[in-house]
Amino acid sequence: MSTTPASVVRHPGEFRWETRLLAMVTATLVVFGLANSYGASSLVGTKSGIVGYGFALRQLSGALAGGLLLMILSRVDYRRLKPLAWPIMIGAIILLLVPVTPGIKLHFSPMLNGARRWIRVGPIQFQPSEIARLAVVIWCAMLAAKKGEQIRDLKKGVMPFLVVLGVVFLLVLGEPNLSMATLIVLLGMLVVFTAGARIGHFILLGIGGLLLVFHKINDAQYRMARLTTFLNPGDATSDAALQVHQSIVGIGSGGVLGVGFGHGQQKLGYLPYAYSDFLFSIIGEEWGFIGVVMTVMLFGLFCWLGFRIARTAEDPFGQYLATGLTMAVGLTAFMHMAVTLGMMPTTGLTLPFMSYGRSSLIVTLAGAGLLISVGRMRGKGTARTKRDEGTKSR
Repeated sequence: MSTTPASVVRHPGEFRWETRLLAMVTATLVVFGLANSYGASSLVGTKSGIVGYGFALRQLSGALAGGLLLMILSRVDYRRLKPLAWPIMIGAIILLLVPVTPGIKLHFSPMLNGARRWIRVGPIQFQPSEIARLAVVIWCAMLAAKKGEQIRDLKKGVMPFLVVLGVVFLLVLGEPNLSMATLIVLLGMLVVFTAGARIGHFILLGIGGLLLVFHKINDAQYRMARLTTFLNPGDATSDAALQVHQSIVGIGSGGVLGVGFGHGQQKLGYLPYAYSDFLFSIIGEEWGFIGVVMTVMLFGLFCWLGFRIARTAEDPFGQYLATGLTMAVGLTAFMHMAVTLGMMPTTGLTLPFMSYGRSSLIVTLAGAGLLISVGRMRGKGTARTKRDEGTKSR
């Protein structure tokens, strides 16, 4: 007979409201993001020779592709990813090699805004670092679940993660993209920490990581200008302080109710990259304090649901995977908002689900699909085990 207490066994239906609500929150963020990215990019598109809704149509195509991927992955058992974690990670590393390999990058990686962060194959263009961010979460969750108690050992537990994450960091840094490289490593380490790694190891690694990041900031003049703007905004040059200053002005001018959708002034050329890196400022200007609070609450609700799913997942891989996927959205959203409010140096990270960028949108929606899959599988494993044990007892 089964030895599982009846009070512990849970029916899959108990969790349906969480996954349904998570899907609704995700859809709301995407729709709200489409509206705001269109409003923030319409004039930019016209100036580039593209019709005013060109950016919005591109983003809509990404939303449709990502939505289809979400529906597929949400219906696939996430545990099937566990044996595929290494192939996914290796594939991501191969893609990251394209923008930094001489000869290959000239044919497949165009130079945009002084960096080679994209791969272009015919009409298809995507950002490999976005794929690497998802791959790192899946791979770290798999390895952390496999190591178990060994995760508390620095040499056998933590160092293997550092080797692979170090390779990814250097490849993304070579594009160059320091903010994304740092975020990817941070997400991987947070998954490892969630799995039970010692906090003392993370303090030492954190100190070393900060020194390395500061060294890379000092190597590039534009990065140092961003840091100087953050530390001494009054003494920074006008070019370095322009984005942050205009972002704060935009949010402040929105008041309680905002100036109205489509009536913002910052997108008229005052705030560079308003449709991507500083979309939260446009939301604050056009939707006001109400829009800001609503956006924060939606991301907060997404994270709360994600952590609930992680806490009730039935296996370590599911727990770590759900935790990493939730933090990938929550941490990126927090950093984006902090930058627009002048609470962090400018990083160039987009607002998940909302900012313009098809690669980011598709990959983030794929991550949401995996998170829903973890939520849908809860209770099914227990119910299956109970049926098997009942069959054996007969």
